[in-house]
Amino acid sequence: MTSRTCLSIILAAGEGTRMKSATPKVLHQIACLPMVAHVSRAAERAGAEAVALVVGHGGDAVRKAAEGFAPKAEIFVQAERLGTAHAVLAARQAIAKGHDDILVMFGDTPLVEADSLELARQKLAEGAAVVVIGFRPPNPAGYGRLIEKNGRLAAIREDKDCSDEERKIGFCNAGLMAISGAHALKLLDQVGNTNAKGEFYLTDIVEIADKAGLAVIATEASFESVLGINNRAELAEAEAIWQNRRRRQAMLEGATLIAPETVYFSHDTEIATDVLVEPNVWFGPGVRVATGAVIHAFSHLEGAHVGPRAEVGPYARLRPGAELHEKAKVGNFCEVKKATVEKGAKVNHLAYIGDARVGAGANIGAGTITCNYDGFSKFFTDIGEGAFIGSNSSLVAPIVIGARAYVASGSVITEEVPEDALAFGRARQKTLPGKGKELRERFASAAAAKKAVAK
Repeated sequence: MTSRTCLSIILAAGEGTRMKSATPKVLHQIACLPMVAHVSRAAERAGAEAVALVVGHGGDAVRKAAEGFAPKAEIFVQAERLGTAHAVLAARQAIAKGHDDILVMFGDTPLVEADSLELARQKLAEGAAVVVIGFRPPNPAGYGRLIEKNGRLAAIREDKDCSDEERKIGFCNAGLMAISGAHALKLLDQVGNTNAKGEFYLTDIVEIADKAGLAVIATEASFESVLGINNRAELAEAEAIWQNRRRRQAMLEGATLIAPETVYFSHDTEIATDVLVEPNVWFGPGVRVATGAVIHAFSHLEGAHVGPRAEVGPYARLRPGAELHEKAKVGNFCEVKKATVEKGAKVNHLAYIGDARVGAGANIGAGTITCNYDGFSKFFTDIGEGAFIGSNSSLVAPIVIGARAYVASGSVITEEVPEDALAFGRARQKTLPGKGKELRERFASAAAAKKAVAK
């Protein structure tokens, strides 16, 4: 089958109306990726090297999004909503290029698996002209039934048109289809619009092909993999299914998730073997976690790389550009953004490190911040290897703290600190004996007078 070319036609003309949203339906996200992008990637994994995206009026948002997940996709517009066959024929130009296999998919079925598509393509390679992907829902009411005779698919019967006997059939139409490229246009051009809605239904090609003596068969996919999303509740259900799949995959590949149901992955999260993830962790897009790292509870990571045996959290936030090297630590209530924490360096408590480098073995004390923004521009802080930054220090960028330098606690550092130097940047303490008692008595007297007036 590797020598067969494949075109994926993804119907993505749905609006966001039923989602109660101004965002087109297919751009609502599962695991931080638009639904239609999940569909496109499944087709790619099944061997489709070309994508035709059929959008409706106002499809500019879908077109723009496609630049990210399918930059080579051809975009076609279905000017009128006249049915699924009409939508597929909007991509006539792509079909006419002569691909061996045509996969017809829907942009709102984000859980479709490549295995189901590969099986359909295999059946085309074995001689089928049309392959319909079916499924067995818990309750088939409302779904079109797949009518099979002698191992071949003879028709797809809409629920309202089924006989009592046909309604007992549990094998239903999922909507996804594979069509031989050699027959696709001829079959599609024969679809009429004689139904009550006056639309052109893709399902009609089953009977057209059967009457022409062409092989038409059905394959079966799991109920979950062909779920269509029409509202926010179904979107949440699909998210839960996707997350459960990914959690299981991560654990089977050697990661430990202590409470897997509380861990949320993005579509591109990379988790290596022997990683430990504690409960209530969120992985946003662009996160890679290397072997042996520990992600403690209630941490939020996005666009970050966590190196081997590094430690994050609890209650830590790694923002885009955070790079933790081997055995680095970013502890509780710390935030790191666009900064490198080198081997063995520690950012333990209540610190903000942004636009910075923390050298190997350096220690960042509690409450330390890099003052990287002046309201207009960002500036860089370079903290050298083995440096010690005392608690509650403010490092005003741009600034360099030399290797093995020591910054005293409570300092505001505005000038470069050379290697091995000690820097103080705080006001001199003044102590007035007895003044504390005097001040306390004055405050107490004023409070009592105020209370007496109030009465």
